[in-house]
Formats: sequence, C-alpha cells, structure tokens
Amino acid sequence: QVQLAESGGGSVQAGGSLRLSCAASGYTFSRNCMAWFRQAPGREREGVAVIWPGGTITDYADSVKDRLTISRDNAKNILFLQMNSLKPEDTAMYYCAADLTRPYYCTRYWARGTDFGYWGQGTQVTVSS
Repeated sequence: QVQLAESGGGSVQAGGSLRLSCAASGYTFSRNCMAWFRQAPGREREGVAVIWPGGTITDYADSVKDRLTISRDNAKNILFLQMNSLKPEDTAMYYCAADLTRPYYCTRYWARGTDFGYWGQGTQVTVSS
C-alpha cells in the first residue's frame, strides 16, 4: 500500500525558511519520479518542483526558482523541499506526489499533475508579510 506523508509546514514571516519532508512507503521509492505541488484557496493546483529517481535532475516552476530546492534521500525514502526567502504568495497547502507509471523517468509534462497517481494529505505553509 503506497503511502505519502508530508510534514514540516507552518507559519513564518516573509523572508523566512521552512523544510518540508515527505515520507514514502509501500513501493520502491528510488525507482520513481517525485514532485511537490501546491494549492492556495481559490487557485488552481501548481507544480512546484520535480526530481528524477536518481536525484540528479530537477525542474522548478519559474515562480520558485532560486528559492526552493527539491531533494531526496533514496536510502531513507524521504523527499524534501527546502524553502528559503519565502513570500506571502507562497502560502498554500503543499503536497508531495509519486509517479509510479514510468520507472527511472519523469515526464516533461510533470507540472500538470495528471501523471502522479499517489498523493499525500498535504501540509500547510503560511507566509505573513
């Protein structure tokens, strides 16, 4: 049974930092593409960052480049999102997601989210000005 569990969210002031974690279980974590998405109230879900199974290839939404960093620990089955220089517009529920349909590969269309069949319950990030 695939399970994804996010943690690390909270409330910070603008310019602050948070580190989100996503503990994965129930599948071979190191073989599969992982990503972070977010959704703010009244807005569409947005792809934030993706990381290939080996951890060396990443991609980011333009809005978070140079501020957020995705990484993974394949030995411990954990996905991370280091969030620096946070802005009020980063306020959202953050979800980790797994694509189990294509081993060792991430689709170039990852940001649409439809390729990810497994999602965590989300962790709230609130950034105040």
